[in-house]
Amino acid sequence: MRALLYTRTGPATEVLHLADRPLPRPGPGAVRVRVAASGVNPHDTKSRSGWSGREVPPGGVIPHSDGAGVIDAVGTGVESARIGERVFVLGAPHGAGTAADHVVVPSLQAPPLPPTFSMAEGACIGVPAYTAWLAVLADGPVAGQLVVVQGGGGAVGRIAVELARLSGATVLATGRSEQSRAVAAARGAHHVLPAGDATALRDMVARLGDGRGAARIVEVDFAANRALDAALLAPHGTLAAYSCSSDRTPPLDYYAFARKAARLSFVQGNDLTPAELAGATACLTRHFAAGQLRPDIAATHPLDRAARAHEAVERGAPANIVVTID
Repeated sequence: MRALLYTRTGPATEVLHLADRPLPRPGPGAVRVRVAASGVNPHDTKSRSGWSGREVPPGGVIPHSDGAGVIDAVGTGVESARIGERVFVLGAPHGAGTAADHVVVPSLQAPPLPPTFSMAEGACIGVPAYTAWLAVLADGPVAGQLVVVQGGGGAVGRIAVELARLSGATVLATGRSEQSRAVAAARGAHHVLPAGDATALRDMVARLGDGRGAARIVEVDFAANRALDAALLAPHGTLAAYSCSSDRTPPLDYYAFARKAARLSFVQGNDLTPAELAGATACLTRHFAAGQLRPDIAATHPLDRAARAHEAVERGAPANIVVTID
């Protein structure tokens, strides 16, 4: 099969190339998906560039954890009726990702693709939607709570905003650009503020949170906002961070959080427990069926131009970037 590959870290145009790889076979409990579209997430570019410090295994890395396609083979323990099913893929293994003609994943990591979704949209479900679910709902209901979403116009943030609004929370979102703030508002944020306006954010949280603060903060950059988040949290509140792009190893003011008995939750949308996976899939599927949480796509690129897709993500694309596989 054709596969996108890198055998060392570095700039996309220098290290990404097409290669022939053996066709994988699904083992027990697994399915093989003929991939039609592969989603590119920031963690994919961080691994490929070397930013995350992750070593390249022998034989190289086929990148991307998200995708969509059609099941064409199943392993033992999986019903043969799944062959021919349109699915989206989440959490493809590191090193054997979706940027290839085929990918093998556990059956539960290939849920049915909503019938109204295109393959390109399906490739954008995995990390953004499951990260948003983990950050907003993994700990329980948020109805009646104040939820702050830092970066509410991003690929994860816009889903978190909509999911929190649909779940009965009062949602306050931030965005760096006017476009990002407009997206957060369109997705249902009750209030939207510029990301850098700490004074306005403190005042708004104090007013909406009855002087206590926010019950939950969904954080796009823990390093950049940790001090402000500690001030915004209500006692016993939760800070759910899914990225830390400005600094991999930020110092932590322990007592700023400890004095509030706060909970720090570091979530990864491609690494869920079986219970989380089942809960998230059930919740998200209900919303998809209702026409909600639909992914936004900024651009698509063919497999032989995948370096352009990585560069678009690194520049801060306004929505999801997809690699199409013919």
